[in-house]
Amino acid sequence: MAALGSLLAVTALSACGGSSGRDTDSGASGPPGGAGRSSATADPTRIPGVGDRLQRRIPADSRQVVAVYGDGKDSADSTVVLYTKQGSAWHRARSWAAHNGTRGWTTDHHENDKRTPVGVFTLSDAGGVLPDPDPAPDTGLPYSRSAAFAAPRWWAKSYWHDFDYVIAIDYNRVKGTPPNDPTRPEGTSKGGSIWLHMDHGSGTSACVSLPKPAMEHLLRTLDPDRHPVVVMGDRADLKA
Repeated sequence: MAALGSLLAVTALSACGGSSGRDTDSGASGPPGGAGRSSATADPTRIPGVGDRLQRRIPADSRQVVAVYGDGKDSADSTVVLYTKQGSAWHRARSWAAHNGTRGWTTDHHENDKRTPVGVFTLSDAGGVLPDPDPAPDTGLPYSRSAAFAAPRWWAKSYWHDFDYVIAIDYNRVKGTPPNDPTRPEGTSKGGSIWLHMDHGSGTSACVSLPKPAMEHLLRTLDPDRHPVVVMGDRADLKA
């Protein structure tokens, strides 16, 4: 057990770190900061700002989408929007300013490239240093609380709380395991430990980071029975 704990701790350290704390929710139906904001022209059956290539990869039974709109291919700034599906229509629920990899985005992620992978990924597991904020934890994402998530104290102090809350993005990982499980089915060169986690005000190693209220809201809201996914990338790749 001691060896496993050490391995999980090392995995947590290799995960990304990266607050504006600014809630950008405007109630608009389209993607933030760009074309398509008019509800009169947007197709309510599609996630705004997402082209056919990625739209087709959203599972038909998914009723919750966390969309990450990167400001640019090489930018660490992004906006996260939570969409929920009612009937056949997607509705914008909340949005927040966020960060992604310090070097931006990539469609071919590799370990230590400091870029966040573009794509559609399921959201299956969560965890962190703090207790699960969901008042009904049996209905939310499975949550693993452990001190092994803690960022090392030799990191800058602004990073210490990055992993108080994390939601695993199912990129090169085994679903149904804690987010800091080190198993990487596609091999270590493809990277891993890609999470939604707490923000420290700048870019990450490859994760997407959000303010604490945003992470708490997602942990209280995301429901396995609604098959949540994240759709993420820079705006150009999202539209392609």
